[in-house]
Amino acid sequence: MQASLAEVLWQEHQDLAIASLQSPFVQGIGNGSLPKPKFAYYVGQDAFFLEAFARAYSIAAAKAQDWQGFNVFHDLASGVLQELKLHQNYAIQWGVNLQQVEPGIATRHYTDFLLATAWSQGVGITATAMLPCMRLYAFLGQSLAADGIANHAYADWIRTYSSTEFTPLADQLAQLTNQYASLTPLVRSTYRYAMQCELNFFQAAWEIQA
Repeated sequence: MQASLAEVLWQEHQDLAIASLQSPFVQGIGNGSLPKPKFAYYVGQDAFFLEAFARAYSIAAAKAQDWQGFNVFHDLASGVLQELKLHQNYAIQWGVNLQQVEPGIATRHYTDFLLATAWSQGVGITATAMLPCMRLYAFLGQSLAADGIANHAYADWIRTYSSTEFTPLADQLAQLTNQYASLTPLVRSTYRYAMQCELNFFQAAWEIQA
């Protein structure tokens, strides 16, 4: 059976997926050792990112030429809004004022790329640009949960991204990518840039002096 486009792209970029999993930030979430100020910084940055992510979904929905695509993109945007509610709870828990978050350079690079892609490209390229985030987080959550989830400060994060509720969202976006995109140099470079943005995002949170 021939692999789907989404699966081909994922397999071609395993180096960046493994680099994210092995990053000190993600490993610190996994074993609970991540310094709390670094996670607090990440919560604020990720909330800013998710707002851009939801906007990109909405732009793609408006551009979708078929009603099914329109509905799926809107459903995925609703999923991001639910994820933002989780971050609002995190923000309260970690003392982060989401209204005062200033996006860091790595965050801006990622959000500017997503929104520029959504506005300037067709839905296939937009789905390709967004897929690495969803697929990577499902991979990270499942990998960290593989041997059980210890009772520490980041357990809820691992539960969220390893859950049976999150994986179908990633699968839906993969299906949209398969439907609207094809394996071109632009698709490959778009996917890889987004994967690199993910790794840079984690690295920036790790390096923050807080």
